[in-house]
Amino acid sequence: MKTQNRANKPKRLGEILIDEGVITEDQLHIALTEQKKVDLPLGKLLVNLGFATEAIMRSALGEALEQDSVDLSNVVPDPEAIKLISSDMARKHKVIPLNYDPARGTLSIAMSDTFNLFTLDRIRIAVGQHIDITPVLAGETEISNAIDQFYGYELSIDGILREIETGEADYNDYQGDIEEYSQPLVRLVDVMLADAVKRGASDIHFEPEESFLRIRYRIDGVLRQIRSLHKTYWSAIAVRLKVMSDMNIAETRAPQDGRISRLIIGRQIDFRVASQPTIHGENIVLRVLDREKGVIALDKMELPSDSMRKLKIMMARPEGIILVTGPTGSGKTTTLYSLLNHISNEQVNIMTLEDPVEYPFPLIRQTSVSEMAGMDFSNGIKSLMRQDPDIILVGEIRDEETAEMAFRAAMTGHQVFSTLHTNSAIGALPRLRDIGIIPEIMAGNIIGVVAQRLVRKLCKYCKEQYYPDEDEQHLLYYERNDVTQVQAIFRPRGCKACDNTGYKGRMALLEILKMNSELDDMLVRGATAKEIKEAAYKQGFLTLADDGIRHVMNGVTSLQEISRVADLTERMS
Repeated sequence: MKTQNRANKPKRLGEILIDEGVITEDQLHIALTEQKKVDLPLGKLLVNLGFATEAIMRSALGEALEQDSVDLSNVVPDPEAIKLISSDMARKHKVIPLNYDPARGTLSIAMSDTFNLFTLDRIRIAVGQHIDITPVLAGETEISNAIDQFYGYELSIDGILREIETGEADYNDYQGDIEEYSQPLVRLVDVMLADAVKRGASDIHFEPEESFLRIRYRIDGVLRQIRSLHKTYWSAIAVRLKVMSDMNIAETRAPQDGRISRLIIGRQIDFRVASQPTIHGENIVLRVLDREKGVIALDKMELPSDSMRKLKIMMARPEGIILVTGPTGSGKTTTLYSLLNHISNEQVNIMTLEDPVEYPFPLIRQTSVSEMAGMDFSNGIKSLMRQDPDIILVGEIRDEETAEMAFRAAMTGHQVFSTLHTNSAIGALPRLRDIGIIPEIMAGNIIGVVAQRLVRKLCKYCKEQYYPDEDEQHLLYYERNDVTQVQAIFRPRGCKACDNTGYKGRMALLEILKMNSELDDMLVRGATAKEIKEAAYKQGFLTLADDGIRHVMNGVTSLQEISRVADLTERMS
């Protein structure tokens, strides 16, 4: 019994550091001897003696205590969280607030001792008992530096702009010194990134015009102007963005790409940065890659039961190709990740080839294509085939060679997922034929095609009920002559909760073409897209417009929003 208890006993910090090769047994012995002379924690002593860095200690302590840890060097805290805890309290108790979520009533704070009940009680009294405190482990020196960095400076966009305009700091002096947090341009960019993430933006646009800088966020698929700044701000903002994304700040005449990774409002956010020279200066766009929102569990995609059933049946086939089609920004990658996440487990080897890898996944081997290394999609598939995969994700089928390799993988017993740029699910078949894949190869190897669009959902707090007019009734009840009672539907109105847009959040419209022996035979015989569509209709196929109308009738979205992304002209005849 004693032996079993000893085996289950958690390892001490010194043992963990020795196991990980951070320190030697001799160094641990020296630190323990020194600890008898001075009353200091072992971790702090090891740092003071120079045997380990604070970052390594933080990581090791997090593992030993089974606590989440954070590297504060790349953190952008929530300004609302900073307001909850005073500078004096932060310095006295050595804490730094990270994120405040008023909807959930939670506040995450970084601490060097997450089990200090006295400190936690003091903070609860200060912020209010109605707020739940979530402690996160951080290094003591990192916390002190963060307090110096984030307290005592303005952390709102309006406040920073006022600071710049009053001349308290000369923004023209900024030359990319990222250590100078007192420089308002540094804070301005950080606060803009945090603001975009809090608003749920998918892209941030910095667009210089002749005399001003336009800043727009893409929220729920629609661009929205957030700010207009004087043109003189732009050169320093552009330099700051380039420094953060490891771009060449001296190059302004050629396009550049970069990447930023920051802990913003309590979670890890990546930004894919692209600059483009224009007649008024460099245009910079940041794609927001939020790992928390990037992957949605299949069961949480709010799909109708029949669509969910079709997808699960398609994924149950052990070999063949599943294609997801749609324009840029229609959520194809997110859907593919959700499908992979649904079938990922320790019993299958999933390999991906992407351009680039956007969201890292456990258990999935992910590779980015690289022109410099001479690995494109077709060469990459050949390489993946030698890695004993069960399932392969090819980011996009662009040409004949890539398509041939993808189908070859499907014909040799692999399940292949990929994307294709077409306007509809049925349109993928002639598109593959144009690329160079003959119908005999497509038949039997295509499991199914999913066409997708993203539509905004009506705000649940302000959506307005009304009865459709005659033209709208024709769209809603197309090819139905038995309508005796017109059903009320909803339209957007606008309130504070949705920023007066009338919409909050997005959902996917799906057009699922599940292939079978009849459709395969038609494909081989050279049937037209119209004939295949008619045959699919008899098997329960729904177009994007049909799926959209279904969601309108259920009160989830509006007819105006469906008409923005789906072709309703066939229903107008």
